[in-house]
Amino acid sequence: MPCLLLIDDDLALGPPLATYFGRHGFALEHATHPDAGLARLARGGVDAVILDVMLPGRDGFAVCRALRALGSSVPILMLTARGDVMDRVVGLELGADDYLPKPFEPRELLARVQTILRRTAAPALPATAPAAVLRLDGLDVDTARRQAQRHGQPLELTAAEFDLLALLAAAPGRVFTRDDILERLRGHAALDVHTRAVDILVSRLRRKLQPWDGIKTLRNAGYTLAAVPATSA
Repeated sequence: MPCLLLIDDDLALGPPLATYFGRHGFALEHATHPDAGLARLARGGVDAVILDVMLPGRDGFAVCRALRALGSSVPILMLTARGDVMDRVVGLELGADDYLPKPFEPRELLARVQTILRRTAAPALPATAPAAVLRLDGLDVDTARRQAQRHGQPLELTAAEFDLLALLAAAPGRVFTRDDILERLRGHAALDVHTRAVDILVSRLRRKLQPWDGIKTLRNAGYTLAAVPATSA
């Protein structure tokens, strides 16, 4: 069954969440210190991380930064203080895939984790099915296997970054507004972080695609991929 890692110093939070997630087919492990959480992640086998911002020793932002710096693409859902927009914005900037304010309902946490895992899971394809690869300007985006390469070098992308790249690559030259992107990637038209979340996501993706600068900003309009597509596989 999928394994989730909760990194939160609240001793009382882990057992009831483990019981609740267990009823829905998930194993949940609980680390109460960030160092213990990072050590558990280093052993592998974790499918997603539920990461609190307020932690002893180093905060959740530092843990998220450390994981992304190591090239880890494990999905991260951050638990933030209710009403603190900056916590959520900073988390997205550092590579978190989603966020949930505290206090939260376990069923909402479950739904968000399930959504993240659906995005990151590669679909099982018949052996005879060809890979759906979008090729343009030295960039290969394999939408079936959810992998991307630039001149043959793999790109370490989070689920949200890959979904954004695939969206833009599927329609080069088309302008997507911020609301378009939010609706396509999140499943609804507005997030409580507001549309700055899209700008943060685009900025992260651009950094990983450097020195290629195919993602263009159209002032007061949105974003587009200014590249000529090659033949798709």
